[in-house]
Amino acid sequence: MSPAEGASRGSRLRPPGRIDHRLGGMPCRSRPVNIVLVEPEIPPNTGNIARLCAATGATLHLIEPLGFEIDDRRLARAGMDYWKLVRWHRWPDWTAYRNHILPKPCENGIGPGGGRLWFIEQGAPRRYTEARFEAGDHLIFGRETSGLPRALLEGHPEGWLDIPMANPEARSLNLSNCVAIVLFEALRQIGSGGR
Repeated sequence: MSPAEGASRGSRLRPPGRIDHRLGGMPCRSRPVNIVLVEPEIPPNTGNIARLCAATGATLHLIEPLGFEIDDRRLARAGMDYWKLVRWHRWPDWTAYRNHILPKPCENGIGPGGGRLWFIEQGAPRRYTEARFEAGDHLIFGRETSGLPRALLEGHPEGWLDIPMANPEARSLNLSNCVAIVLFEALRQIGSGGR
């Protein structure tokens, strides 16, 4: 069966990674950082971010609708053969993600919840370097063309962070660059940046 035939029958194609729902048994302090992409649109960006997650141990969350098919060749090419190393989840919408992740508090150091939400978007009241990141936190990034929905930002002003840019005429930074900047700062603070 071709990918097109599978898609027309309603099946969901996935890159050759794994969806791991076993995070609930991990102690909160040893959980990876979570990278959350809300409605990503550009396959190479998502592929590059998947590769970054594979290299750092971060968990990737993709929130639909996606601006591409998950089997898109550009997605696979950008992620190269790293998809099999990525712990990732795909969510039908923000509500499904939020309901699964957040309502379960981290009790006695173990549980699927825990971790704070950090919304990375221009115009925030504070910079990403002012946040105090912890293991299990969720770094949330929006669409390449329009960013995060205003309602999410206004509903979480304490978690809204931005990456400063010196040139006011530069509209934005590349999504995968933004993820790398904030993820490595979080890992630096947590003390789990690899070697």
